[in-house]
Amino acid sequence: MHLDVKDLRNFYYRSMLGRAAQKAVRDEVKQLWPDVTGQTVVGFGFAVPLLRPYLTQARRVVGLMPAPQGVMPWPAGMPNVSVLCEETLWPLETGRVDRLIMMHGLENCDRPTNLLDEAFRVLGPGGRALFIVPHRAGMWSRSDTTPFGYGRPYSTGQLEAQLRNHGFMPERHRTTLFQPPSHRRFWRKTAQLWEGTGRALSPVVSGGVLMVEASKRVHAPTGGLRQTVRKPMEILAPKPEVAPI
Repeated sequence: MHLDVKDLRNFYYRSMLGRAAQKAVRDEVKQLWPDVTGQTVVGFGFAVPLLRPYLTQARRVVGLMPAPQGVMPWPAGMPNVSVLCEETLWPLETGRVDRLIMMHGLENCDRPTNLLDEAFRVLGPGGRALFIVPHRAGMWSRSDTTPFGYGRPYSTGQLEAQLRNHGFMPERHRTTLFQPPSHRRFWRKTAQLWEGTGRALSPVVSGGVLMVEASKRVHAPTGGLRQTVRKPMEILAPKPEVAPI
């Protein structure tokens, strides 16, 4: 089930809780990928709140939004880079993406297998993808007041196993959003404290959002040379004398 793009926009840009969630997740993304100079960066789902730091760095930035969700122009006040697309048929050439961020995409998709295949297709050699999903053990997946309360939540093992089955190699994982998913003023004022405490206690405390970075795994060609010399030492043998006619 996809949320409407208007609901996502209102949450992330017009509510204190949404702006706090946007900042917490975006800060983690920037730590994982501090520099994307000259690269092609693509977001799928509703990942545009995380793409803004890369607008001035990347060679190209594209925000893909699935048809069941809808699309909105983004970024405000600048040339539009958002595109409406089918969930499993992206308007991108094969192997042209360097960095892919997927948020509010995988957990809501009715065909996650096809979606991951499409993500694998567009990534180039050495490309990396960042999958951001509701954490099964976190508080945010249990609250329907935020977009992370919809769709299928994942544990780290579940998400990494699914990625491996589609050719990805999980590299790093982390959680964020340790603050409660509440609009109450007290929790909003103490949000930074909760995030800092949660990062320090992350091996023990589960954040509301799970992030897994994965690379594109490409197998080396097998089989070697198809043709071999049957008797390679024959080329070193002296030529037979030819009798004069």
